[in-house]
Amino acid sequence: MPLFDLPLDQLRLYAPDVAEPADFDEFWSATLKDAAAHPVLGDVRPAQTGLPLLDTWDVTFAGFGGDPVRAWYTRPAGIDTPLPVVVEYVGYGRGRGLPHERLTWPVAGYAHLLMDARGQGGQYGSGGDTPDPHSSALGGPWPATRGILDPRDYYYRRLITDAVRAIDAARALPGADPDRIVATGNSQGGGLALAVAGLVPDLAALIATAPLLCHLQRAIEITDAPPYGEIVNFLAVHRDAEDAVRHTLSYVDGVAFARRAVAPAHFGTGLRDNVCPPSGVFAAHNHYGAANGRPRRPAREIHAYPFNHHEGGEAYQVRRQLAWLSSVLLADQAS
Repeated sequence: MPLFDLPLDQLRLYAPDVAEPADFDEFWSATLKDAAAHPVLGDVRPAQTGLPLLDTWDVTFAGFGGDPVRAWYTRPAGIDTPLPVVVEYVGYGRGRGLPHERLTWPVAGYAHLLMDARGQGGQYGSGGDTPDPHSSALGGPWPATRGILDPRDYYYRRLITDAVRAIDAARALPGADPDRIVATGNSQGGGLALAVAGLVPDLAALIATAPLLCHLQRAIEITDAPPYGEIVNFLAVHRDAEDAVRHTLSYVDGVAFARRAVAPAHFGTGLRDNVCPPSGVFAAHNHYGAANGRPRRPAREIHAYPFNHHEGGEAYQVRRQLAWLSSVLLADQAS
């Protein structure tokens, strides 16, 4: 994929006006209040992984509407002190998979909660275990278009609520330090982590690589790669639905969440990424913390990879994330 978005010098200054519905905050406050009416933590059962240096639990917590959401919780074995928890969200089409698949964070000394994605898990990876009982609303067959004609029915309202509830669940898990909870993810997972940063005021840190759901109005105009292409295909058939779709998307735009965030943040993007275009990632980074009501914006940084597509910096970016998070949490302890 050749370079197709704005040049890097323009991206570094790119802070477009992104339309927000007047009731954005009320919409999310009411949604999360409804979810909080359900006790968050359900079953927490030991899982056998064959990895003696790690302890893993199969966790169920209450997400949107009290629906059960599955997750893997993993900690370094033999450590009794409370640990920071890195809550990770998975990419589009993936489920939580098997507990031994994602070990970077627990091997680095953190507790790790990996949330399943409701109604996904069938496109790649090792599957998922969380159904979506609310998926019959009008819209297309893909997650990105389920219920897209009304923000109350939209799939990402449910998944973002699950992501926030995963933070609440992490605080309640054994061996977790409730004051040091980190949200992270790549692609869809990065978009969920970014939404969490805008909705959870006491998050310790955000790590978002190639986040989905950013500057959505532009994304559906400049790329037809999935999953944005699924929205494009839906509108190609439902030609009279554009206004309703754009209205729904305005409630889940990562730029709106970014503006409200207060936690320090680490971003990454590939400049040839047509799956999650870099202009959306930079828009979220450049707006980050601008409307959080605090006198100073949170610390943030972004790393761009000029010759990479959706894979971005891969292991190079992870190395940067590990060093950055260690410095952020140490600085937080020192203060």
